[in-house]
Amino acid sequence: MPAVRRSLRIGPYRVDPPVVLAPMAGITGVAFRRLCREHGAGLYVCEMITSRALVERHPGTLRMISFDAAERPRSMQLYGVDPATVRKAVEMVRDEDLADHIDLNFGCPVPKVTRRGGGAALPYKRALFGEIVRCAVEAAGVIPVTVKFRIGLDDEHRTFLDAGRIAQDAGVAAVALHARTAAQRYSGNADWDAIAALKQAVTSIPVLGNGDIFAAGDAIRMVEHTGCDGVVVGRGCLGRPWLFTELEAAFRADSTPAPTPPTLGQVATVLRRHAELLAEHLGTDKGLRDLRKHVSWYLHGFPVGGDVRRTLGMVSSFAELDEALARLDPDAPFPPGADGPRGRQGSPGRVALPQGWLEDPMDLAVPSGADLPHSGG
Repeated sequence: MPAVRRSLRIGPYRVDPPVVLAPMAGITGVAFRRLCREHGAGLYVCEMITSRALVERHPGTLRMISFDAAERPRSMQLYGVDPATVRKAVEMVRDEDLADHIDLNFGCPVPKVTRRGGGAALPYKRALFGEIVRCAVEAAGVIPVTVKFRIGLDDEHRTFLDAGRIAQDAGVAAVALHARTAAQRYSGNADWDAIAALKQAVTSIPVLGNGDIFAAGDAIRMVEHTGCDGVVVGRGCLGRPWLFTELEAAFRADSTPAPTPPTLGQVATVLRRHAELLAEHLGTDKGLRDLRKHVSWYLHGFPVGGDVRRTLGMVSSFAELDEALARLDPDAPFPPGADGPRGRQGSPGRVALPQGWLEDPMDLAVPSGADLPHSGG
């Protein structure tokens, strides 16, 4: 695979390789980000933090914004619908030195978010979207602000070109496009042509592409197809943090050969390391409970019996974990095609929106009860 060299900067920070870990609720906590960083360089973004919960100093939210001591830059994703609340949250991040980079979430398609006018619903309201971004950039000072959004609500309401231009004019450091509509959620195929169109429309800041990057080759093809300045990786790294090793090699200018896919024994070692990091951050009991949801992703495609899978999915101690891992065949090769789609996919559906949301795209009114009182998506 020929290397594709890209030079990406997010404000003062050089991102090399030009790879960003997408925020994923319940996934991209301190432990998983550290595990991914141990496998390769890039920019690693924490779970979604709600502006209201941050301003109100919700205990759970304050725990979520912890970063590993060696994690630089510290990257935080903020969600908000009220420009005033977003401004206060960004001021808090700035004044209390809580993060080095802020990413604004306008891409979440979850109904409990969009029915409040947030996430992927918000760019339809061009004026409100612009005001939120402007307030965040003004309040951030020297902290770079980036924006992530989708193609639009659905095929009849495509907003990504307007959103990109508005964000660029507001002074953001970069924009990222998840090349699906909100109605698609995570189903179907990402429209990489939309990323290419955004790159043509937004010319003074980096444009990042997101959607259907499940292997290093996918990232290279996206860059070649769209001309984007970097890639955002989400579901493709679930149970595969070594994907960042493969991405680093793929983007390296010296055409270093791609790493050999791991055997089941090597995967077991990574899974064990993941458990250690979760226990270190959350405590053993909670950490091992959290590990359970990752097990099926790690074992995806491997010839592992159902009894071992069930045991690994219910471990409550490191002794149980080690005993179960010892039952795996360490020499089993990485299965062909196991680097394909994983994680939630689901099916497309109608986007839940506030009453009358589509009536006036320039309406600045903030929907009643719009800001979520908790973080994490």
